[in-house]
Formats: sequence, C-alpha cells, structure tokens
Amino acid sequence: MFPVVQWSAEDACRTELDYLAEIVEYVIKAGASVINIPDTVGYVTPKQYAHIFSYLMENVKGIENVTLSAHCHDDLGLAVANSLSAIEQGVGQIEGTINGIGERAGNASLEEIAVALHIRKDSYKVSSNLDLSQISQTSSLVSRLTGMIVPRNKAIVGKNAFAHEAGIHQDGVLKEKTTYEIISPQLVGVSSNDLVLGKHSGRHALKEKLTSLGFAVSDEELKKIFILFKQLADKKATFTDEDFRVLVMEHRVENKEEDIELCSLQVNYGLSQTPSATVRLKQKGSIKEEAGYREWEC
Repeated sequence: MFPVVQWSAEDACRTELDYLAEIVEYVIKAGASVINIPDTVGYVTPKQYAHIFSYLMENVKGIENVTLSAHCHDDLGLAVANSLSAIEQGVGQIEGTINGIGERAGNASLEEIAVALHIRKDSYKVSSNLDLSQISQTSSLVSRLTGMIVPRNKAIVGKNAFAHEAGIHQDGVLKEKTTYEIISPQLVGVSSNDLVLGKHSGRHALKEKLTSLGFAVSDEELKKIFILFKQLADKKATFTDEDFRVLVMEHRVENKEEDIELCSLQVNYGLSQTPSATVRLKQKGSIKEEAGYREWEC
C-alpha cells in the first residue's frame, strides 16, 4: 500500500468534460488521493483551465476528499498564468520546474509561481512555504547541471530581472526602490539590484556609481564628467569599474585639478631578490615619495 496515489489524465484539457468527470470519479473510488489535470500541450487559456477544475468540483462525487493538482506546459507562454488560475480555483498542488525547463517549450516555472504568491498574497491568499532566498542559487545550480542557459530577461532569475538601464528608472530606483522594483533582489537571494550604466543613464546614477568607487565629485565636476561619459557611451556598450576610474582621472588631469607630476619611478626585480618599487610625485610644490615590496614564495 502506498500512502499517496496520484492519477494523471494525459492531455486532460482537450478531453470532453463529461467524460473526464466520469473517469475522475472512477479513479477516486479506486483509491487515488491526488488527481492531476495536465495541460499537456499548453493549449488552454487561464479562464478555460479554471473552468475545467470548477466543472470537476461540481460534477464529481468524492472530489472534496482528494487533492487536485495542476500540471501546465508553456507552448503558448501561459503555463504560469494557468497554474495561478488553478490556485484561484482551490487547487492544492502545482507541478512545475525550476527555470521552467521541460518538454518542448517547458513547464510552469516554480520560482515565478512562488514569488507571485508571495508578492500578490493579497490576491491569492495562499503560501507556498518555500524558502524564496534559495531561488537564485537553485536556478544557477539547475542551469549549470543541465547546460541550459537562463535567458537574461527571464522573470525572477534572469540577469536583467533586477537590472535598471533606462535613466528615468535608475533615477526612480535611487530615490525610492519600490518605484520600479516590486520584488526586492534579496527576497530571491540576489545581493542587490544592478544599475546598468550606458547611454540611457542620467547624472544621478553616474554620481552614485562614482561615489561607490570612492570619488567625491562636485556638481560642476559631475556635469563635465557626465559629458565625457555620454560621448564614450555612444561608442561603448558596457562599462567596467575601471572605465569609470579612467573617466574621472582623465578629466582631472586635463583640468589640472590634481596637478600631479611624476618625478621618478624605480622598479627592482630579479630571481634572487624581493621585487620592490619606489615612486616620487610632485603635487602643488610638495614632493611625495612612496615605496613598496612584495614577498615571493618558492
């Protein structure tokens, strides 16, 4: 004897409802405790899927004694929507996969359903009891083991899910995160959001980035650096931290705001000696000299 017996109706959503109800009633009498109604080919709409469960609940004797289950495929991109529709009808079990992997276009993405239930608990009024903070790590693990790359624009787990590139979005997020983030990155195990600086970015985002890199810039200096940044952004799609450091330093050198002169540089190295370097700089009439070395391990 098995404590739980699940029965699934292959391609149930294209079956005549009266026949489906008749078979479901028989299998309940035979001892099935979970009745799974799959949308095997991802064909039905959320409204139609909800109607199937509603019809079974009204026309199958003993259905109140079993757990109803939804199993949706994503051929028309409706797997998550159909699963949530089933939940609204009182379905107690949802079948799906991490990252939505599966046959053909895949199955319902469990991470999307779980986060939707959490964020919109005011609407669905149910909880998955899953540890949502493990979503990002689990998604990465599944991707690595299956060799299936997660699209950057994939909801919840895509690299762009918490990235902001448009200037108005970056400015809004910096002022109040909830302006453009209905889900906090930390909820699903992502350390922080990502402001993708590029040609669409504004001054506010640029100043935040420079501040994070340790640069204190005045409003007047920011205006000039922003112009240089925009000019470079027309030629360069992505920026590294080093790109921003170079922008600031080049601007300051050109404007002589630092007025630093390299007086001398001496480097010593060899197979039998400790590498060392000495640099002497002149800044506003004052000489500054620093030396450093690094121990080698054999």
